[in-house]
Amino acid sequence: MGAATMRAAVLAGPGDMRVEQVPLPAPGPGQVRLRLEGCGVCASNLTPWAGPDWMQFPGEPGGLGHEGWGVIDAVGDGVEGLAVGDRVAALSYKSYAEYDVADADAVVRLPDSLAGQPFPGEPLGCAMNIFRRSGIEAGQTVAIVGIGFLGAILTRLATDAGARVIAISRRPFSLDIARTFGAAETIPMDDHNAIIERVKELTGGKFCERVIEAVGKQWPLDLAGEITGERGRLIVAGYHQDGPRQVNMWLWNWRGIDVINAHERDPKAYADGIREAVEAVASGRLDPSPLYTHRYPLERLGEALDATRDRPDGFLKAIVTA
Repeated sequence: MGAATMRAAVLAGPGDMRVEQVPLPAPGPGQVRLRLEGCGVCASNLTPWAGPDWMQFPGEPGGLGHEGWGVIDAVGDGVEGLAVGDRVAALSYKSYAEYDVADADAVVRLPDSLAGQPFPGEPLGCAMNIFRRSGIEAGQTVAIVGIGFLGAILTRLATDAGARVIAISRRPFSLDIARTFGAAETIPMDDHNAIIERVKELTGGKFCERVIEAVGKQWPLDLAGEITGERGRLIVAGYHQDGPRQVNMWLWNWRGIDVINAHERDPKAYADGIREAVEAVASGRLDPSPLYTHRYPLERLGEALDATRDRPDGFLKAIVTA
């Protein structure tokens, strides 16, 4: 690689990802540059990957990647408390590349105890924020609809908080993971009415005090409402960006359900969540390592995106290494 260039993935068209040599970014005031070790692949990438009409091609080098971690190799003016050589997780947005820049206040230092471990900070921090917004307490019954990377972590956090978790997912592999992460009950996500009846049976007819919808599709959202009990809380954690949704307001209103959109938009809240995740993983309270099931070099980012879309058996989370 030339001194002033780097390798970066560029979305050239629908389903067409290419790695190109592009200029090396420089950190501006209040920013740092990372030599990236890797970046997690997020399901939010799938809509641009499919090439909707509103997409413009080619995309920005490194674009779509926002789950990066690595080592600081340059520091902009005015940055305090961070130095070249610090290993960090960052909330930045062009991390499908060898380097990316991030605002210093969106960077979280990783302790030496996490050396060598992947740390996609954004989704881990997102899980911590969703858990906080859920208001889960000991003794509650919590249903989690959709067990992927996020659902598995929330299963662990809710279980550790003293809640009884009912995990609902369509894949046997995901249900196995849910049990490993502490779920008391698992239900295959296949028959709408059968799931409702099973949750009703498990809760003595009261349904659940908390339900987290972590799929991002219409049916799981419908199901989540049906299994939320009176004065319960429905937490929408799924990524609903493929079109409008309809809700059963009659049911939500009658049961007095509180509905929480758990998606943060404040960068400070994201950074706080990442800090909580660092503490949880470093202390051993949370071990996400079994969830990083597939790893790809940058040149195979397209395969990683296809796997994220198709979810082959044994898949939960893809990581791309630079």
